[in-house]
Amino acid sequence: MHPHIPIPALSPLLPWLDYAGLAVFAASGALAAARERQTIVTACFFACVTGIGGGTTRDLLIDAPVFWMHDAVPLAICLGVAAAVWLSPRRWWPEKALDWCDAVGLAAYAVYGAGKALSFGIPPLPAAVMGVVSACMGGIIRDVVAGVPSIILRPELYVTAAALSAGLFVGLTLLGLPAPMPAMIAAIAGFALRAAAIARGLALPAYKG
Repeated sequence: MHPHIPIPALSPLLPWLDYAGLAVFAASGALAAARERQTIVTACFFACVTGIGGGTTRDLLIDAPVFWMHDAVPLAICLGVAAAVWLSPRRWWPEKALDWCDAVGLAAYAVYGAGKALSFGIPPLPAAVMGVVSACMGGIIRDVVAGVPSIILRPELYVTAAALSAGLFVGLTLLGLPAPMPAMIAAIAGFALRAAAIARGLALPAYKG
């Protein structure tokens, strides 16, 4: 088993990536509710399930205490972001705002999820997969609850960007690159790939059998 590595030893950036991922995923959930002209309660619900959904799945799988059950800050961030989105004019949020919020959250949470998995003794490959789970599950839950086609079924790159962030972080950490460089490089790389996919419609080849 991979040695138990405390998160601060991996990178002092990881807790901040956690909060950043929570905030932007919560914003994407609240935006999804706002676009359907839902109530503030619905916006808060969407923000919370989107913000904490991926991390909850990750913690259950790696046998860690579910993070938001022992710390009120994550829920407070989700609820605060939901209120801010719901109270702001729609003109402040361009059509692609949900996609860009999701892109930031994807990169940040992929790195944080992989780092937390490593810190709980998860081997490198499963740890990278946990980064992908952390990054993608919140958006999947949001889309299922909203009754819209899942974001992972869109043609442009999505899971691939999360895998790039998580895999790069794990690889650079194991190579001994000093913190916070693995987290910074991995988060920037994943966001850049997802941003290119949004802007230019980059996609992997589809099955043609």
